[in-house]
Amino acid sequence: MKPGLSQIEKRAGYVFRSERLLREALTHSSYAYENTGSSAGNNEVLEFLGDSVIGLVTAECLRLTFPEHGEGDLSKLKSLLTSTASLASFAEKIKLDKTLLLGRGEEKNGGRRKKTILAGAFEALAGAVHLDGGFESARAFLLPFFEPFLKKFRAGRGQVDNYKSALQERLQRSGRSAPAYRTVSSSGPQHRRVFVVEVYCGDKRLARARSGSIKDAEQKAAQKALKDALGRKMRPLPGEMFWVKND
Repeated sequence: MKPGLSQIEKRAGYVFRSERLLREALTHSSYAYENTGSSAGNNEVLEFLGDSVIGLVTAECLRLTFPEHGEGDLSKLKSLLTSTASLASFAEKIKLDKTLLLGRGEEKNGGRRKKTILAGAFEALAGAVHLDGGFESARAFLLPFFEPFLKKFRAGRGQVDNYKSALQERLQRSGRSAPAYRTVSSSGPQHRRVFVVEVYCGDKRLARARSGSIKDAEQKAAQKALKDALGRKMRPLPGEMFWVKND
């Protein structure tokens, strides 16, 4: 086992029986495409498997940790823990970004910083652990990543929500119309577009935000609108989610 791979095992808390599986989990398709003689293949199938493994471990963990919560609340928590932002942060925690095998083009384009690539690598690693050691090994590998989040939720009364859905629910509960999002401008080169989005309630503009995608700009606009209403009660979480303390 090469030093870089053994360090990944140490940080992940799991020792592989099959070095090939670990190498495959760390091989992005861009590298495999440029190195056709490599025996490791790429991590796309392991990523597909790992997505399901993570989903099952997360659902089981949340059911046992919060038996009093209904399906809706558990789904929101699951969405947070399995979001691209969360999985990318887990990958960074064990420095997968330093060990990934990327093609030269992807390397030049900042692939090691892309959340989608990091999240996919973490899913692939979870899939590899499952194949190498079984479901119990995959669960033992994943649970330590979830614990810091779960600790926050156990600490006090509150709820997790998505910015856009929370804004819609808040407006409709007060008898107002649902929020409407308008893309008011876009600029920059094709590969680095910046979109400006405004959110309205009727004719009233609630907030404006910008981002590299329309979807993300909408979430940021909803976040700004909610922050005006909720203030310090709202605590941002990875991705499109936030924690709000109940009164």
